[in-house]
Amino acid sequence: MRKKVNRLAVAVMLLTLSFSAEAQQPGKVPRIGLLVGASTAVAAPWIDAFRQSMRELGYVEGKDIVLEIRGGEAKPVRLTDFATELVGLKVDIIVAGGGAATHAAKEATSTIPIVMRYDSDPVRRGVVDSLAHPGGNITGLASITVDLSGKRFELLAQAVPGVKRIAVLTASQRIAAGETPVSKDLEAVARALGVKLQVLLALDPATIDNAFLAMTKERAQALIVIPNVAYIQHRERIIKHAAKHRLPTIYFQPIFVENGGLMSYGPDFADEFRRLAVYVDKILKGAKPADLPVEQPTKFALVINLKTAKALGVKIPGHLLMAANKVIE
Repeated sequence: MRKKVNRLAVAVMLLTLSFSAEAQQPGKVPRIGLLVGASTAVAAPWIDAFRQSMRELGYVEGKDIVLEIRGGEAKPVRLTDFATELVGLKVDIIVAGGGAATHAAKEATSTIPIVMRYDSDPVRRGVVDSLAHPGGNITGLASITVDLSGKRFELLAQAVPGVKRIAVLTASQRIAAGETPVSKDLEAVARALGVKLQVLLALDPATIDNAFLAMTKERAQALIVIPNVAYIQHRERIIKHAAKHRLPTIYFQPIFVENGGLMSYGPDFADEFRRLAVYVDKILKGAKPADLPVEQPTKFALVINLKTAKALGVKIPGHLLMAANKVIE
C-alpha cells in the first residue's frame, strides 16, 4: 500500500512539474503591423518614436514583439495592398498611422485590433461609435489635425498683418468643393478678416506645380497647407515653391519648418506615435479595443523659422514669438 501511495505521489509531482514547465515555455511572439501613409523613410521619426515607446514599456524587438512595417508612399492602392498583406501575415495588432492607413486597415479586417492615429473626427467619419466607447476592433487617437485649419488661418494672418489674398492647398476634393466643416471654418475666418481665399486641389507633384502657378496668377500673398499625407511625402517640393514665390506659409507639422518652411501649428506626430504604443501594450495584456476610449491631443505646438521669415521679408510679431513652442534661428 505504501509503495502505491509513493508511486501516486511521484506521478502527481511529475504531472505538476510538467504543467509548470508548459506554463513557463515562451508562447508565440506577438506580431505588430505598423502601417503608415507616407513612405517608411519619410515616416522614420514617428516610427522611431513608436519603437522607443515600446522599449520603454519593456518590449524588446525580435524577442517580445516582431514589427512588420509598411509605408504607402501616399498612394491609397499601396495602403490597401499592405493592409491586406498584414492581415495575411496574421499580425496580432495593426497600428495605423493616419486616416488613409486607418481606412485601409478597417477595410481589411473587422477582427484584428486596430490602433489608429486618425487625422480628423473618427466618429463623424464612421470609424468608431464614439470616443468614450469606440465599439468594434478600432481605438487609438483622434488627432484633429485637419480641424485646426481655421486656427492656422488666424495665426498666419497675425504673422502677415494686412494680407488680403490667401491660397489654400488641399488634397481633399470635398474641402476644395467647400463641403466640409473645415471649409466653413476657413470661410468664416476669411469673412471676419476681409480676406479672399483661393482654394486649390493638388494631389501629386504635377498638380502641386500647377497649383503654385495658379497662385501666382491670382497674386496670392500667403498660403495655408491643409494636412494630408501626400504633402508630407512631397514637402520639399512645396517648401521650395513657397520660397521661390515668396509665399509665407503655415503647415501642420514641425518637420516642414525644420526643412525650411515658415511656421507650423498642430499636435506633435512623434508624441502621438508614442501614445499608440501605450494602446498596443494594453491590448497585448488583454484589453479590448472596444473598451479603450479614443484620446484627443491636449498639446499643440507652434513652430516658427526666423531664418525663413527673414528671407521672405516677414517680421514675425513679438507676441507670436513669445507664444511659439520652438523658434528656429
